[in-house]
Amino acid sequence: MGGTFDPIHYGHLVIAEEVRVTLALAEILFIPAGQPPHKPGRVITPAEQRLAMLELAIASNPYFTISLIEMDRPGLSYMVDTLRLLRAQMGTEVEFSFIIGWDSLEELHTWHDPQGILAQLDTLVAVGRPGYMDEGAYNNTQIETRLPGISQILRVVEAPQFSVSSTDLRQRVALGKPIKYQVPEAVEQYIFSHGLYVSDNKKP
Repeated sequence: MGGTFDPIHYGHLVIAEEVRVTLALAEILFIPAGQPPHKPGRVITPAEQRLAMLELAIASNPYFTISLIEMDRPGLSYMVDTLRLLRAQMGTEVEFSFIIGWDSLEELHTWHDPQGILAQLDTLVAVGRPGYMDEGAYNNTQIETRLPGISQILRVVEAPQFSVSSTDLRQRVALGKPIKYQVPEAVEQYIFSHGLYVSDNKKP
């Protein structure tokens, strides 16, 4: 499960656990992005702070682990390169599932080498998000036309939905609004103790 996790929140964690249990996965590997190519121009919280929040968030779940494969690699973090490196490290006997939201699924054909991504996967797991189509409404013909072969590995998992996003959380902090119960308590404490996401006019 990849992402900038800026910050990680309960929406991420709920989806990860639901997919793990539904598909009986051995573990969920969180892959925090180094320099995501799809977010040009936005200032991203330093990698070490995003990693610290992720570590705090998953500490109580023995099935959740972290890979630094993208943070340790210089340059832009393309998912196809990440999957190939993981495949080389873990071997072909390990089954790979990649968790993706409906919004990202609709844009997957625009990612760098999308067919290369599919070639590395045993399962592409699509999870619905608030405001996006559910499984019954999604046009499978359209997605197959964009990415031939995707329907053979696509698996839809229903998960509890939280209308929360990292973007909204950053904005809430900047505006002085509460984020309690939207992120783990340890993450909330880290954000405020380190002054993350505070607007310029509120910084000491």
